[in-house]
Amino acid sequence: MPDALFDDPRLAAVYDAFDGERDDLVTYVGLVQELRPRRVLDLGCGTGSFALLLAGRGFDVVAVDPAAASLAVAMAKPGAEAVRWLCCDSTALPPVAADLVTMTGNVAQAITQPRTWGETLSNVRKVLEPGGCLVFETRDPRDRAWERWTRDTTRQVVAAPEGGTVEAWTEVTSVALPLVSFRTTFVFHDDGETRTSHSTLRFRGREEVENDLAAHGYEVVEIRGAPDRPGREFVFLARVTSLG
Repeated sequence: MPDALFDDPRLAAVYDAFDGERDDLVTYVGLVQELRPRRVLDLGCGTGSFALLLAGRGFDVVAVDPAAASLAVAMAKPGAEAVRWLCCDSTALPPVAADLVTMTGNVAQAITQPRTWGETLSNVRKVLEPGGCLVFETRDPRDRAWERWTRDTTRQVVAAPEGGTVEAWTEVTSVALPLVSFRTTFVFHDDGETRTSHSTLRFRGREEVENDLAAHGYEVVEIRGAPDRPGREFVFLARVTSLG
């Protein structure tokens, strides 16, 4: 089940306001322009920011997410008609041929169970054309990012699309590496309503990711740093080497 942050309609409606300018997407746009795929499958597209960026640059984009509320936000945005939107998760991908599959933000880390992660890599490989690529990011666990996820350091107040302001902050609830769980609290100041979303991320080391990719028919072509988190995050570019 998707986290409430993505699947609760009221929380999905304010997601972009808290997500900011998404400078992290610059890396992915650059990679897509380098690779020049015919079709991109954006897995875990959320509210569609990246899919719409690519579609606006003329790429053929299929965007997939299991959270219906996030997809509803995405499909209401200008230019949404240029994207094919599909509501499903990484273990039930439709037979859509793609030259490039992307997982931006926390998508890869949100797939916490090893079996599901393996199924995701296998299913992505099946939709990729021979020689196609998978691009995704994951935080370097050595940076221990979760130690900075406190109420004081994460608190934000933003304007809500429906009017008024919304306050939100994140607090870690459990650290049992490689899993880190946390709670995000939202307070809607217009009516005083409070809603929470509970999430868990898996922090995979570089060697673990490389081994997982090799075991599922990929070759790591390049590992880059993320410009928005220099020295704290890996961006993997992997190419299909075996269709299995």
